[in-house]
Formats: sequence, C-alpha cells, structure tokens
Amino acid sequence: MTLVIFILSLLFLLPDLYISLALMRGSAWWAHALVWLPAIVAIGLLVSVRFGGLSSVKMEIFIGLLLCVALPQLFFVVFSLVGKLLSIVHCPSSLFNYIGVAVGVVVSVAMLYGLLCGWKQLKVRYVDLTFENLPAEFDGYRFVQLSDLHVGSYGGDTAFLENVVQRVNDEQPDLVVFTGDLINTSPDEIAPFEQTLSRLQAKDGVMAVLGNHDYCLYGFGERPASPREGTHQVVDAERRMGWQVLLNEHRLVTRGGAQMAVIGVENTGKPPFPEIGDLRGAMEGLPDSTFKILLSHDPSHWRMEVLPDTDIPLMLAGHTHAAQLKIGSWSPSQWMYSEWGGLYQQGKQRLYVSEGTGGSIPFRLGATPEIIVFTLHTPQ
Repeated sequence: MTLVIFILSLLFLLPDLYISLALMRGSAWWAHALVWLPAIVAIGLLVSVRFGGLSSVKMEIFIGLLLCVALPQLFFVVFSLVGKLLSIVHCPSSLFNYIGVAVGVVVSVAMLYGLLCGWKQLKVRYVDLTFENLPAEFDGYRFVQLSDLHVGSYGGDTAFLENVVQRVNDEQPDLVVFTGDLINTSPDEIAPFEQTLSRLQAKDGVMAVLGNHDYCLYGFGERPASPREGTHQVVDAERRMGWQVLLNEHRLVTRGGAQMAVIGVENTGKPPFPEIGDLRGAMEGLPDSTFKILLSHDPSHWRMEVLPDTDIPLMLAGHTHAAQLKIGSWSPSQWMYSEWGGLYQQGKQRLYVSEGTGGSIPFRLGATPEIIVFTLHTPQ
C-alpha cells in the first residue's frame, strides 16, 4: 500500500512541480497554492485511506481529482516538454503549451462527463445465438446477463440499480444470470441494495457465480475478520435475495422433455486473482449430450480450460469492465485480455464477455454499462 501511495502521490506532485518551477516563476503565492491544492487534498485522502479505511466518499473525491486534475495536467506537461525540446530547432515552445492546455481541457471535460453521467447511461444489448445441439424445446429461450455490479460504488444510493432491475424485468426473461463481483471490498455494501436486487424476476430464477471481489480480499480496514467469512456473507446475502449461487455446481432447466444445464464455477483466471474453480466437479453427472451454458467470472478461463478440455458451446464472463474506458472499438483492456468485451467464437464454442453493469468506481467513458439479453435459436 505504501508503494501505491507513493506512485499516486508522484502523479499529482510532479506535474505541479513542473508547472510551478517552469511556468509560474514570479506568480503570487496564492496562484501557486491553487495549483498545489488538489495534490495536497489527494495525498491527504490517500493517507487517510491507509490509516482510516476506504469509503465511497473518499474514493469519489480522489478519483475525481485524479481524472479531472492530475491526468489533464500530465497531458499538458508532456506537450510542454515536447515543445521545449523542439525549441532547440527554433520551434516556438509556447505553441505546444497552448496545445497542451487545449488537450488538458478536453481530457478534463471528458473525465468529468464519465464521472457525472457516463456510468448512468445504461444500455440493453440484444444478442441472438444459434446452436446446432440446442434442444428444440429451448428455441427462443431468452435470458439476461448482468455482471460486475460493484454495489459499494454507489454509496447506498439505490437509484441506478432500481433502473437496472426495472429494465431487466421489462424484458420478461426466462432466466437471469449474474457473472460475479457483487461487491468491492466488504459484504456490508450489499445491505442497502438487498431489497432492490431481490425484485429481479425470471421464470427460472436468478443464477449467480462469485467474482474475485466477492472473496473480500481487497480494501483497508473494511474487510471482515477473514476472507472466508466475508465470502460466506456475500453468498448468504445473494441467497436471501432469492439468487441461486453456483459454487462449482450446476442447475438443470427443463422445457417439455428436454433439459439445459447452467454450470457455475468459482473464480478461475489469471494471477493474481484467486483460482478456486472446479469445472470438472461442476459438470459431474451431466451427460455429454446436455446443452451447457457456463458462468465463469474471468474470461481468461475460456482459453485456459474451456476450449482445450470441454465442448461447452457457450460461456458467459465479465471481470474486465472494458477498463470502463473505450474509444470506438479500442479499450486498454485489450492490453491485458485476449477476450475483453463482446462475442468471441472458436469452432463451435462461443464466449460472451460483458463489459459490466456497474464498476469499481462510478466512472465510465465509452464503455457503456450494459444489460445483455440473449435469445437462443435452433438452426432453421
């Protein structure tokens, strides 16, 4: 944690130092104070988190300062330094200062939009999928995927999740699936939202798996006595809401004389996230001919085990959030994950990665919060 505080502090301090020494010599003391004030507040918040614990208010203020002040300043400094280097060949450095200011303003406004509005712009996406081995009785079966709600990011305000629940229920789905990360750090975050989330409705109920955050491994001063106890509390809360939590197990859905299996595994994916999944155990007892849908939080699981070792036709995942930042079809997530958002296919097997309904922080720019409505079809 000390290293994280040090690095984040430098992100605030170094641009301020450059601006004060290189561009503000001779300015009044209060002008320097205004430049340094955001950095002082941000570092104070970091120290308070280290010794007093994390809260949604602290997180929102710090993220706001980081995205709307420190990041634009960093862009300005980069352009200003480039201008100084090019001034050696008689290119006016002031031009690059003006460009840096313009870029910084644009970045600041974009980040402010993401903080105030972007994370609320909920969209419903419709995906039709055809499978050769889907039983005829499930032709037209509709289900909704939610992922990465991170309820601790809303500070107890239920308005956004009430909208999510209403939009899901308006679809009248056969099933709702949740692919993990209900919380940020503590099961206590769930209490204000239990009543709201318990109103999710579907003919075959709500089925859920755990994500890496649901194991209560993160945070400072807010975690339960042990991660195991915290995980039990998350699972108990989901079950109180009427959700079926799949812990390396499966449930059968019946239509007429046919059955479909929904398989749920605990977190399996890239380090440093926990690897607790047991896909083989979750599939135990299922005939090979059963049509299977796998819920697994981390999309890395698809290439690690699902593709090489199974014939599961459809896996649903989340986890990446598309980094909560997307410009067109580009997202920083693609630097970390081969499959980070949307539909992927290899042979007859498919993976859909939700870009998330919530987020670790209340911010989204381009990577719109989403509800995905799937409709299954048999070949015509």
